[in-house]
Amino acid sequence: MKYTENALNILTTRTFPRRGPAWINSNLKGNDDVDTLYDLLETTEYEFQKKRDRIESIINNLDDFIDGVVVIGDTAFPKTRGDIKPADKPFALFYKGDINLLSINKTNIAVIGVLNPDEKVALSERMVTSEILKYGATIVSGLALGCDTIAHNTALENNGKTIAILPCSLNSILPKENTALANRIVEQGGLLVSEYFEEPHSRNEMISRFIVRDRLQALFSDAVLLAASYAPNNQGNDCGSRHAMGKAKEYGIKRAVIYNELKHKDNSMYDLNRQILREDRSVIRIDSTNMAESVKRLLAKESTGRLSF
Repeated sequence: MKYTENALNILTTRTFPRRGPAWINSNLKGNDDVDTLYDLLETTEYEFQKKRDRIESIINNLDDFIDGVVVIGDTAFPKTRGDIKPADKPFALFYKGDINLLSINKTNIAVIGVLNPDEKVALSERMVTSEILKYGATIVSGLALGCDTIAHNTALENNGKTIAILPCSLNSILPKENTALANRIVEQGGLLVSEYFEEPHSRNEMISRFIVRDRLQALFSDAVLLAASYAPNNQGNDCGSRHAMGKAKEYGIKRAVIYNELKHKDNSMYDLNRQILREDRSVIRIDSTNMAESVKRLLAKESTGRLSF
């Protein structure tokens, strides 16, 4: 397993009260002198080392499930896309597979959507994702059931690479039904990545991890594509897709939706797609009637722009 002294120090720093992502990204550069850390944390060498030894023990026990850990200051730590505030920047990533797939020099496209797509939604998503893969892009998603699973499987079936960004530690894949899929992703040269190495302490923490995970799908992608999703409702069906699309907009990352007015206007699974198109004219609309052109617009290294046809 690969990790640095810097990684252990950063992870240890996070265990101290009020030393969250915003504080770490604002006050540390990585590879900080340990005496400086003691002063900033107002702690002793003994207390810091005790916490550090515990973390190193936990990480080493995960040896069969992770290939390594990278943190800010490490050479392999990937740069994020977009304009983001310190609180949203990741500072540590646990991974299994090819961490270089997160490189800012790669073309990564996040594909997200509902947990229960119907056959028409699934077909449209597979068609668009397959077109994206023709250009050598890597597909990013969250390993959830439904549209996430379709995105990952489409990449694997087309001999492409895919990245699964998880809300859980890599020794406890969620959902469990996709454990085999997670293994296939790594076996075929892809990547599993998470910010977590321990189980959540409460149900609320587990829920928050899903929300926090959604931002990473945007931060490590050049564009976020919404296959289909409900609009905000009291059942929470839209949450993951809405959060990811919202963060992409906040960060200035290109956004696209699959939508055809004639085919999809009466399907509630496209309500969020419709809403986003109404609210933001810069969003690219992808339609099977002009898929090749719209996908090229999605992949282009240029400012966003809506494609109407």
